[in-house]
Amino acid sequence: MEEQMDDVLAVLDATGSTSAAFFGMSQAGPMAILFAASHPERTRALVLYGSYARPRAADGYPWGRSAEWMDDYGRLIDNAWGTGMFLSQVAPTRAADNAFRQWWSRYERLSYGPGNALAYFRMNAQIDVRPILPTIRTPTLVLQRRDDVYRDAGQARYLADQIPGAKLVELSGVDHLPYLGDSGAVLDEVQEFLTGVRPPPEHDRVLATVLFTDIVQSTERAGTLGDHAWMELLERHHAVVRRELVRYRGREIDTAGDGFLATFDGPARAVRCAVAIIGELRPIGLEIRAGVHTGEIELMDADGVGGIAVHIGARVAAQAGPSEILVSGTVKDLVAGSGIDFVDRGTHQLKGVAGEWRLFSVRSG
Repeated sequence: MEEQMDDVLAVLDATGSTSAAFFGMSQAGPMAILFAASHPERTRALVLYGSYARPRAADGYPWGRSAEWMDDYGRLIDNAWGTGMFLSQVAPTRAADNAFRQWWSRYERLSYGPGNALAYFRMNAQIDVRPILPTIRTPTLVLQRRDDVYRDAGQARYLADQIPGAKLVELSGVDHLPYLGDSGAVLDEVQEFLTGVRPPPEHDRVLATVLFTDIVQSTERAGTLGDHAWMELLERHHAVVRRELVRYRGREIDTAGDGFLATFDGPARAVRCAVAIIGELRPIGLEIRAGVHTGEIELMDADGVGGIAVHIGARVAAQAGPSEILVSGTVKDLVAGSGIDFVDRGTHQLKGVAGEWRLFSVRSG
């Protein structure tokens, strides 16, 4: 740990940092504790996550590992390091995820060889920082997930009891790794502890412009061309739409068959993107219809969106003819001064949407 502290000091000196807040996760906790006690002038704050004062059980310290557990774990490191075998202990919610297991296995292999991993484990097993805990005068936050299957929560409670003024926060979850499960809760607690301010809740509703497009008479075209030719044409269509979305800063939300849903942070860009798509698709013999509406959308999981504004955009698109871009009155009003011209298409009843809606067609040319 002394050599590790020297490394930390070297980094602080090289970066010109007079003091820093340290996040000691799991096995890094004891070194962070020793550093905070030895160099209080260089330690602004100390955050301990899923950590401990000593890894082994002892009289008056029942939360540590038994001698049998330590022996079994050492054999597991020697025989299975680099295979992802440890995920069931540190990340049970992802243990059955093959992709994550492959990533974790590679992470193990890139960090240590089996011999070095075992040597580090045996060295770490001898650490005991209990005597120095009362000497810490640095503001300290102790974080622990209550049901962490790898670390007994009693370890964290002991740290918080022994470090003067330490704050203990127990979080929900079973994963030992802080970036799995509700990682946002971990970050929120750290941010509030270090800055005195908890981050505001994430906004789940924002103002955005939605663009819907779909190919005119796609079923008929598919029947005429045949499956192979139609799929090739559809791939070209998708490539054109995605290229223009990138160009106009649109975000693809969904692709259902021959249609696209995208969002934009400005209505003029959405309209111009639709114009560009129509112009690019004509030479390959495809016509689309498009609808544009601006309103408040709901941000959903997996990058999806919802809300009445999305439904309105879809209904506006359904009213459009071949190579036509229809927009709601909201869009027309918001793009005033942009140079985009419109033709009034009158009022319409939109299926499933209350009231009458005045729609406008974007003037071509």
